[in-house]
Amino acid sequence: MSSTALFDEPGPKARRRVRIATVLGTLAAVALVALAVRQFAANGQLDAVRWQPYTTWPMWRYLLTGLWSTFLAAVVSAALSMALGLLLALGRLSPRRWVSRPAAAYVEVVRVIPALLLVYVVLFALPRYGMDLPLFWKLVVPLTVSNAAAFAEIFRAGINAVERGQMEAGLAVGLTRFRAMRLIVLPQAARRVLPSIVSQSVGLLKDTSLGFVVSYGELLYSGKVLAAFNGLLIQTFLVVALIYLVVNASLSKLARTLEARQSVTLRRRTAGA
Repeated sequence: MSSTALFDEPGPKARRRVRIATVLGTLAAVALVALAVRQFAANGQLDAVRWQPYTTWPMWRYLLTGLWSTFLAAVVSAALSMALGLLLALGRLSPRRWVSRPAAAYVEVVRVIPALLLVYVVLFALPRYGMDLPLFWKLVVPLTVSNAAAFAEIFRAGINAVERGQMEAGLAVGLTRFRAMRLIVLPQAARRVLPSIVSQSVGLLKDTSLGFVVSYGELLYSGKVLAAFNGLLIQTFLVVALIYLVVNASLSKLARTLEARQSVTLRRRTAGA
């Protein structure tokens, strides 16, 4: 799904305003970075002795262990969120109201609840009722509950984007509605929404930083512990921010590449038709 389908293509004046705003925003960002670097230098935060520990393997091994924990929580949460989101999407599209209405209610309610609030529910409320989850699941469960609603809307949009004739063709050759959905509609929908799935996964990866609330050893919590140990607060969190930047930028680049390839394929099919 191309983003241009959501709004009109900007004209020459609008594009010029966008370019001017982009240049001004870039200059402002550069000025802020330069000011921050100047302040760091004035306070000795850029001294080589403060950065030397991050040229050693033990420091990086500790941070990479935290990054691995981040990936593990993100992958498990994404897999569970996608599975639950697909069920919710199919539920919302069901002709049976006793299925579609609860699915719609779940999506609409959970989408407006902050993930942090769900973390607090799992951390403080559930143990009062005898449901004290292991540390890993205290992070994964609320992330799954929160992101399932977003994935549900992504899958629902993808299914609705598939031509209705595809389902009708499957029914015409004798397939049941379930088999036609599974064999014909869902594979096409999955290809259409793959860039959106990757983009949502980037957000989910960033949400794993909520692990510091439950003391789960993900990257941000590992940086917090490391800064408390070596006293290098600014240096530690700048390194952690750099790691997040590289990982999320790589995933975002992947999403843009998939979207570009999808647009090219769609244009070729349209031209061939």
